[in-house]
Order: sequence, then C-alpha cells, then structure tokens
Amino acid sequence: MENSKTKILLVEDDANLGTLLSEYLKAKNFIAELYTDGKRGYEAFMKNEYDICVLDIMMPIKDGFTLAQEIRLINSEIPIIFLTAKTLKEDILKGFEIGADDYITKPFSMEELLYRIEAILRRANKGEGGIIPDKIELGKYVFEPNKQLLKLNEQEIKLTTKESELLRLLCKNKNQVLERNFALKTIWDDDTYFNARSMDVYITKLRKHLKEDTSIEIINVHGKGFKLIV
Repeated sequence: MENSKTKILLVEDDANLGTLLSEYLKAKNFIAELYTDGKRGYEAFMKNEYDICVLDIMMPIKDGFTLAQEIRLINSEIPIIFLTAKTLKEDILKGFEIGADDYITKPFSMEELLYRIEAILRRANKGEGGIIPDKIELGKYVFEPNKQLLKLNEQEIKLTTKESELLRLLCKNKNQVLERNFALKTIWDDDTYFNARSMDVYITKLRKHLKEDTSIEIINVHGKGFKLIV
C-alpha cells in the first residue's frame, strides 16, 4: 500500500514507548509526530493536517477520551485508534461511543499496530466492495457515501467513517438480512466481542439519524444480523 505521505498524530505519555512507536512508523514510511500529553496533541491537531490519530487514553493534563471528543468536533471522519492499558469493557465501549475506529490493548506488538493502521487506511481510502454510488435514496433521506453525508431536506448529518460504511452495507442489502459476521469482517476486519458491541453502538446511532422517516427501520434479526427496511 502506498503510505509514504500518510501523516499520523501519535499522542502517548510514555516517552520511551512513544519514541519506539514513532521511530518504527517512520521506518515504515509514515510521517509520525509524537506528543506526550493531550493538550499538546490537541494544539498540534489544530495547526496541522493528519490522516489518522493514535491516542493513548491515560494521559496527564488531558486524557485520550477528551482529546478524541475534541478532535471529533473538528473532524468527524478522521480515523482514531486508542492505545490503552485498560481492558475494562466499559472503557472500550466508551471509546467506540466517542467514535473510535479501533482499540489496541497494551502490551501489543509493533506489527499489530501497523496492521491496524493499514487496515483502517485501506477502508478509508478505498471503501469495501467496488464502486460506491454518489447518492443513495433512502425514503426522505439522501445518503452520499463518498462525502459521508446523510441529507434530509436542508439538514445535513455528517457521518463518521464507521457509520457511513455500515449504512452503505445496509443499503447494499436493503430489505434483506445483513449478516452480523459479514459486516464485522468487512468493516472491522474481525468478529471479536468488542467489535460486535461496537457495531451495536453504531446501529443505535444510525437509527437515531434516520428517525425522522418512520418508513425506514433497522431491525435486529435474532441470531443472524440486521435488516434495513425501506
């Protein structure tokens, strides 16, 4: 994959780990800028343009969750990966609720981080499943997958990358069952418990976005997956 111009915002308060990660990513032809607390990371994000953010959660001054929420207010679609020593389910779900694209628990291998970054960038750059239509009509809504926009009359809802990918898969399988495992492997690359819970969070978000048109419904199909009924 061509990644020589990919610029990564890396925010990690452990200076030794941060330096190791940034040197490794630079050796793999990424541009990696390291900051050691959330405040500096936010200031850097405001000044520069990045393709992906890799954020530690437990940091002084400003933690990773707060930083991610502030980044999301400015850019709803930039991919975010959390690095954490925490394995609590509540923390992982909170990360996905904020709009994380992935979550890596310490200790992890450099190769794993590289794999996760490249997988997210592949999805963001190419999407999955060939040519993506510019516009999809959904009842009263117009969905523009390439712009990650959902429009209702004059109102525009900016979707995150995950929301957009999931809605596009549902649209491709409109009025048919979208199998849970297929969606997980297509969008998250893996059907783990945490990814499955993450997908449930995004389904709930999509239902809220589509609630103005009662002719549209996303239903759970027990033991199978989801169905977008239009």
